[in-house]
Amino acid sequence: MGRLRTLVGDIAYDLYGHRLTSALPHDQLPAHVGVILDGNRRWAAELGSSSAYGHRAGGEKITEFLGWCEDLGVEVVTLWLLSTDNLSRDPAELDALLEIIEETVTSLAESNRWQIHPVGALELLPPRTTAVLNQAKESTATVSGLLVNVAVGYGGRQEVVDAVRSLLQEQSAAGVTLDELAKTIDIEHIAAHLYTKGQPDPDLVIRTSGEQRLSGFLLWQSAHSEFYFCEAYWPNFRRIDFLRAVRSYAARNRRFGI
Repeated sequence: MGRLRTLVGDIAYDLYGHRLTSALPHDQLPAHVGVILDGNRRWAAELGSSSAYGHRAGGEKITEFLGWCEDLGVEVVTLWLLSTDNLSRDPAELDALLEIIEETVTSLAESNRWQIHPVGALELLPPRTTAVLNQAKESTATVSGLLVNVAVGYGGRQEVVDAVRSLLQEQSAAGVTLDELAKTIDIEHIAAHLYTKGQPDPDLVIRTSGEQRLSGFLLWQSAHSEFYFCEAYWPNFRRIDFLRAVRSYAARNRRFGI
């Protein structure tokens, strides 16, 4: 009887997911989706398990999520895996988390389905982690599938600081004085030096776990993004949750201003 209930539940879930997908206006879907993968530790704690167990479950969810994005024709996904603030965590927990991130990114790259692009202050990370991220980028550079930004050691304020620093260094090397730069600098100058330069800004930003804040995620790029906050912890995030987020996005009137 229990198995029959499970089967009926699975069928109902699939039918509901199909209905949600069919109802989506395919000319109003997001091209770039950013995700704050929040709730791994709380999910594990409620199960009486370790933080590492939660982070590993969260890492395993990523492949499934990227498949959902592919199905809808999303072109770019940005996944926030580790913030600059997270770098001050307990060393033992941080080491375990970095190891899981390395395994996850390596697995994504080895699938040869997606183009991996690390974003963040990689110089703040252990050399081993930086090497893994760079290897993933190099090995998938010619893959034509979904572009996946993996944000590791990422902070929105840090990104803006790095962009301005890079711009100043570029202009100084070209012989431009500070006074000259101050007179000509504009939004596009800084945008051209962001970690995501050349990519479209995120249309939709999703945060799981019920928290309703961005915490600096894609601070510059999300100026005109639509936000969706989901109660589910990231390991429990379902395809139906994703489709509901996209449905909410598609129903909004985007004014790109106040």
